[in-house]
Amino acid sequence: MTESKTLELLAPAKDLKTGIDAVNCGADAVYIGAERFGARISAGNTVADIEKLAAYAHRYRAKVYAAVNTIVSDEELPRAQRLVRQLWEAGCDAAIIQDMGLLETELPPIPLIASTQTHNVTPEKVLFLEKAGFKRVILARELTLEEIKAVRARTTVELEAFVHGALCVCYSGQCYLSYALGGRSGNRGECAQPCRKLYTLKDGSGEAIAVNKHLLSLKDLNLSRRLAHLAAAGVTSFKIEGRLKDRDYVRNVVSFYRRELDKVIAKKGFARPSAGTSFAGFEPDLKKTFNRGYTEYFIDGNPVDVASPDTPKFVGEPLGLAFEVKNGSFGIHGADRLHPGDGISFFDKSGALTGSLVNGVAGGRVRADNLKGMENGTALYRNLDREFMRALERGGCARRFALRLEFADREGGFVLKASDERGFSAEAVWRGVKSAAQKPEQALDTIRRQLSKLGETDYYLQALELKLSKPYFLPVSALNDLRRDALAALARAEPPAPPREERPIVPNDYPYPEEKLDYRGNVLNSRAARFYKRHGVKEVGMAAEGGADLAGLPLMTTRFCLRRQYGLCRKGKAVEPLFLEDAEGRRFRLEFDCARCAMRVYLEGGEEP
Repeated sequence: MTESKTLELLAPAKDLKTGIDAVNCGADAVYIGAERFGARISAGNTVADIEKLAAYAHRYRAKVYAAVNTIVSDEELPRAQRLVRQLWEAGCDAAIIQDMGLLETELPPIPLIASTQTHNVTPEKVLFLEKAGFKRVILARELTLEEIKAVRARTTVELEAFVHGALCVCYSGQCYLSYALGGRSGNRGECAQPCRKLYTLKDGSGEAIAVNKHLLSLKDLNLSRRLAHLAAAGVTSFKIEGRLKDRDYVRNVVSFYRRELDKVIAKKGFARPSAGTSFAGFEPDLKKTFNRGYTEYFIDGNPVDVASPDTPKFVGEPLGLAFEVKNGSFGIHGADRLHPGDGISFFDKSGALTGSLVNGVAGGRVRADNLKGMENGTALYRNLDREFMRALERGGCARRFALRLEFADREGGFVLKASDERGFSAEAVWRGVKSAAQKPEQALDTIRRQLSKLGETDYYLQALELKLSKPYFLPVSALNDLRRDALAALARAEPPAPPREERPIVPNDYPYPEEKLDYRGNVLNSRAARFYKRHGVKEVGMAAEGGADLAGLPLMTTRFCLRRQYGLCRKGKAVEPLFLEDAEGRRFRLEFDCARCAMRVYLEGGEEP
């Protein structure tokens, strides 16, 4: 009999507390930024905190992956190498990396995961990373189901895919706009997010097509309906984006995806790689926490609606239209859905997103702090549900192991045997005079009730079996002592977590799929250049951050197309050029490659930062 394929739910953690929340809410693995060299520079964590998270996660057979996924200079490389070693010694199960220079150093046998920053879009690239020694490859978000299947058909490496969270408009690892405009590099964890800024789209004659819109801002990814399809395509790790997100976001989103992935596991015969069941004190709802609207992006090919041009902020869930706006209040159908402290938002006359807090609700009317710009007929949204947030904070999640109890009589007393889903077992014995129950059914009910009271322990009762030769009477205190002693013995029987997987890198010369790398290869140190040359690359260019001249070169390559977005495609005909202009008066030329379904962004008159 073959072992079932496991499906991993992978959650983000900006810090130790958030990581523990993710584990409690059902994550099979957590990824967290190390103290340096992570692609979210403001989400770094000490090795000591990561060690604590790993110890907590391993109790549930969950894993911890440390993100060390920026490119580094020659000067920084030894420090990055030492950090990876420290993370391995701290208990990390894998390191997520981008810089191939690390493979040319003496690394511990920590499994390596190729960051999505390494631009993993083709079967050839993913196969190369597999041959280079990576345990797993994080796929580009832009891939379709068919493209993922094509990758799977050519490779055996583990495939990880994003299923939820923010979308970069540019292919990850291929964006240089932030660096070109202000010296803040996304490949160094310092992206200033120029894609979320305001732009005006103009044609070649200077006529405006869209004015002061967030034209490069996308909605957030939500593939919760497509988990089974992704699993069938070969994905085994389902990743939630959000290493900058707060604990409430992580609790809600992880709990939701735990429930949805469990449905796929149960229906399709897959398995979970971790132990324990999570019990949430709230009903997860993806509409309630930060999102820019949801899209399934390119999962089926060309998307219909992926842009979020009106605002990059959280608008909220639709409530309806305001009426009779006056004197600091307004009417709305279903006003009783709102409560004091809720946040509401709306777009004012100028199209700017405005927010306010609800002060009170009565008689179908809502009082709020600031209604400036609201008119009759204004569409309203709730972007803060105070009751839901309280439930998140108050209820949280608890992760417990399935427990089986067996209660039997024996010579001179009784024995309670306990075993959990991890295969651990223990027992407790009560010795004394056994008294036959005068009220058999009542006595048996008392035994079941008292032995089932697990309270705030690490267990939930999966089964309780009574193996009594006849009904006996036991004092409630004796039953409680038996239960406590059995659980304490079970805790003592728990051995350390199983050994971690070790995957030392063995250098080889498997050929890289290209013979030439320009600045988009993101090579910032000599070891990385040596790596690519050993794998057959004849010409290795320097990364933008290392001094490459970006003049006249694409600063963004995206699968999102503004020409298609605004209905300007002309099959078989030349289309006049399009340009973006930002608030600082900078002008960006857009180039379209329809054969590859790509848009490239160039800075006109741009200089090196």
